[in-house]
Amino acid sequence: MKNIFDNKKIKDVLLAIKPDRRLLSKVPDAEGLRVNKERRGFDPSNNKYDIKTLMDQEHSGTRYLVDYDVAVTYFSKNGQKVQCKAVGKDISSTGMLLELTAADAEALVRVSSVELSFEIHEGTMPEGYEMSVRHIGAEFVRQQEGESGKILCGVHFKETLAQYASKKKGRFISAVSFALLLLIAAFIILMRSESVIYFKFNKSLYLYSIIAAAFLLTRYLFGTLYKTVPIREDFTPGVSIIIPCFNEEEWINRTILSCINQSYPAEKLEVIVIDDGSTDQSVAKIRETIDCVAGIVGESVRKRLFYLVQEQNAGKREALIRGALAARHELVVFVDSDSFVDPFAIYNLVQPFQDASMGGVSGRTDVANTYTNVLTKMQAVRYYIAFRVMKAAEGYFDAVTCLSGPLSCYRKELVLQHKDAWLNQKFLGQKATFGDDRSLTNFILREHRTGYQDTAVCSTIVPNTYGMFLKQQMRWKRSWLRESLIAAKFMWKKEPFMALSFYMGLLVPVAAPIVVLYNLVYVPAVYRVFPMTFLVGLLMMALMMSMAQLFLRRSSTWIFGMWFCLYYEAVLLWQMPIAWFTFWKSEWGTRMTPADSAALEKKKSGK
Repeated sequence: MKNIFDNKKIKDVLLAIKPDRRLLSKVPDAEGLRVNKERRGFDPSNNKYDIKTLMDQEHSGTRYLVDYDVAVTYFSKNGQKVQCKAVGKDISSTGMLLELTAADAEALVRVSSVELSFEIHEGTMPEGYEMSVRHIGAEFVRQQEGESGKILCGVHFKETLAQYASKKKGRFISAVSFALLLLIAAFIILMRSESVIYFKFNKSLYLYSIIAAAFLLTRYLFGTLYKTVPIREDFTPGVSIIIPCFNEEEWINRTILSCINQSYPAEKLEVIVIDDGSTDQSVAKIRETIDCVAGIVGESVRKRLFYLVQEQNAGKREALIRGALAARHELVVFVDSDSFVDPFAIYNLVQPFQDASMGGVSGRTDVANTYTNVLTKMQAVRYYIAFRVMKAAEGYFDAVTCLSGPLSCYRKELVLQHKDAWLNQKFLGQKATFGDDRSLTNFILREHRTGYQDTAVCSTIVPNTYGMFLKQQMRWKRSWLRESLIAAKFMWKKEPFMALSFYMGLLVPVAAPIVVLYNLVYVPAVYRVFPMTFLVGLLMMALMMSMAQLFLRRSSTWIFGMWFCLYYEAVLLWQMPIAWFTFWKSEWGTRMTPADSAALEKKKSGK
């Protein structure tokens, strides 16, 4: 019998980052310095690094493996304009490695500067860099022998690609997208003014439209007002990163390395991997990764990088709690086994804990496999707006309702304080086996603040097939509904604007299917009226998401924000009524957990 979780395998497209010759290149030594490394951001007056400068330099200096055709233009000593062709082999915002013939390389090193023209293709650099680069100035910095008689020449751009993009397209795109955002917001307000006028004819419908518009616009407003907590360089509390793993042999190596390779004091950071009874080669991959790290940097690393194995699959919550019990530091960071953490994520993630009342903090999650296909591009826009706008709006009030699984941090004492209630949570008599992040957030949020730190970034692998995506979304809707009903019991105690926004956010998606059916089916059938106003409203919401993505990220993926909204109305919206009547179910749907196995056996026996 074919497994219900089988999906046609699609190869994910990820950024190809050029590996550093040192495995843990971002980890500072005992003196807080980066050894055998260019001292960017180094302040000799106090023998320390300026972390902000170092972050900017490291991110702009990250090199990506590419295969670009590059046109090189320069002037010979007699003033003659000369052109030749090269191949770009790797690129960063600050420079490029070119492959040239020996003759061209010999001629080029004799000139002081050149101009380069090339195309940055989607998926070869981070979102926002995709563009045509024309005649950017560059200088040669090094040369070495390549393969097949070719020469590799390193060049340094006279202005960074970020500066070039800002000058060539950034200002125009920012101005246009910002203007459109204002126009869309004004148009939505005008449409809702009409709702007030016609309120007496259909109180329920027009009240819903006013609430939906108010919820959307205020989320964008407070998301704009949100600011990250500034870095205090001497604030580096002890952190234990816990990675729960279940059948994740493909990505676990990369996840572990990203967690241990943090620009954070080594003695204050540990990584604990908890394998939850995997049936694939995950344990072997975990062991291989740790052995590799120990073999290169020394056996002492095993004191702060180790793994534990559950004898049988007990569930993600059990794995996380076992990790928390083994953790020796005051803060615990939970990272999903298919998520990859930015080297400065932990440094940024801990900063809100300068506030003693802060119980948990969520980082930002980007999509790692954005350019795989249309589905992943659509999710990339959704993720960015969900975090940078929606979660940031909650972060403005220090009342984030979901500290996300890919990257979140908690005070260990609070996690252990609620461990029994969290592990044994039941809803309508059924054991809760998913929605772990929302559930734990609710336990913390009752009595403490929960924050969002946009500068703490990780990237995660999202479903690249519609079958897996729909199963994931159904699980999320069930957990959202369950935990939102629980949160509704105490959210009224929070800041009034936040409380009002929460209850509006609960009402809008729950009632949405009824409202859509009324406007698109009942009104045309009974009153013979084409639902133009309703469709225009949907278009405005879609445009607002796309324009926000374009304004904030300047990414070519902005158009998929509109596609996501259309797909949501046509497909995802109708999962909500199913969730109403099945939100007590405990199956994951995307992997064979014990609950899924039991459900499958029950289905087979029923047949």
